[in-house]
Amino acid sequence: MISEREKFLVHVMRILDAVMLFVAFELAYFVDEYIRSAFGLSQKAFAIAPDWSGLYYFTRQNLGLLVAFVGSWLVFLAAQGIYSHFRMRRLRHINAAILKGMVLATFSTSAIAFLLKWQLTSRLYLATCSLVAMTVLMAEKYVLIKFLDSVHRKGYNQINLLIVGTGKRAREFIRAVKENSHWGLRIVGLIDDEHGMFGKEVEGYRVLGRIQDIPFILQRKVIDRVIFVVPRLWLHRIDEAIMACENLGISTAVSLDLYNLRIAKIRQTDFNGFPLLEFETFRAKQWQLFIKRLIDIVLSVLLLVLFSPLMLVVALLIKLTSPGPVLFKQKRCGLNGRKFTLYKFRTMIPGAERKKQELLRMNEMGGPVFKMKRDPRVTPIGRILRRFSIDELPQLFNVLKGDMSIVGPRPALPVEVELYEEWQRRRLSLKPGLTCIWQVSGRNKVPFERWMQMDLEYIDNWSLWLDFKIMLKTIFVVLTGYGAA
Repeated sequence: MISEREKFLVHVMRILDAVMLFVAFELAYFVDEYIRSAFGLSQKAFAIAPDWSGLYYFTRQNLGLLVAFVGSWLVFLAAQGIYSHFRMRRLRHINAAILKGMVLATFSTSAIAFLLKWQLTSRLYLATCSLVAMTVLMAEKYVLIKFLDSVHRKGYNQINLLIVGTGKRAREFIRAVKENSHWGLRIVGLIDDEHGMFGKEVEGYRVLGRIQDIPFILQRKVIDRVIFVVPRLWLHRIDEAIMACENLGISTAVSLDLYNLRIAKIRQTDFNGFPLLEFETFRAKQWQLFIKRLIDIVLSVLLLVLFSPLMLVVALLIKLTSPGPVLFKQKRCGLNGRKFTLYKFRTMIPGAERKKQELLRMNEMGGPVFKMKRDPRVTPIGRILRRFSIDELPQLFNVLKGDMSIVGPRPALPVEVELYEEWQRRRLSLKPGLTCIWQVSGRNKVPFERWMQMDLEYIDNWSLWLDFKIMLKTIFVVLTGYGAA
């Protein structure tokens, strides 16, 4: 949970700090030149001019000093614990660690310069460089903290929790989450297995039911993770609940202060002093998910720019050939059941949703999904748009917003999700996408049951390489119209 995010954040901060230290090293050149000019001091070695060409020459001549400077800072920042529990530390403690790191890094760099006999290294420049680095790093940490706090306050990247347990240890856990809202965690409700607790509030949160009600609650609420903080005597009661979470694709964690297990495919993590066991149904590293999201943003922007002329032509054709709006908006289910508005070019006549009831007996797809090859509600231009998936281009805006991904299970209607079998709901454990294995394997030619299995196979075998292969296959499918209704 938090620890995985922290590990990813640590890697990002190390890279960011290295970049900031390089910037500080370069910036200090000009600050040093200004000080020398203002106080009439002599020029330092290799400083041929106070401009970019002078900076380039100075950097080339001091590459060893640059490496020693950046390396020393990174080592001593880590030694001061700057990267340990970063999101749980106050800014003043972080700044104090940076200050201590500066003193140690300055002595270390100076010692390296002395031992290697870099006699042309300026002490004034080193002092200036350290002060600039301290200022830059403090500013960077301040901006980073404010940015992360802002992201979580706006509800982005938020994790919805269902807490099982209301005892002393569970209450401490709940208070820790409440007091640190900037972690991006939101408690949806509580579970207590004792009679008479239903509907009561504990630490400001309502008890939604008993352990046996968890599967029902997970299908009615948007839950990303279930946390079990329960007494030892309850351990035999939670087996079925954990299995139900697994079937639904919901991650779970069990408080480890009860016992210390070492079980295959279970991760031991820590949440602010609360040891946990995590049972992950979708295993991906934070950096992989970061790259996936980065690809989504870059590709959606590029494709929107590339296809904007086509989208304008399509919008004009839809408006000229049939009454009604250009775009069709519909509520769909996203990650773990989150509702969002999906955008498509309208391909049907006005009132198509009302006429659907008359056509249900002609449904050619099993399960709760409605598919029909020659659907009379589809307009002539709509048939062309559907055949080549042009009607789905506006969903690039959904990808850009973060409701969808380029690759992922196709977003389902809420009414369809209500009719899913329990094992089929696990396809909601990953963000829906524009294309998927089903999309490139025949679409409407694939039976509903097999479609669901394909989505689960994608989730269980997910990798960035698999996404790339699906995107390549999608190009062929779109150009040929393979499998379209």
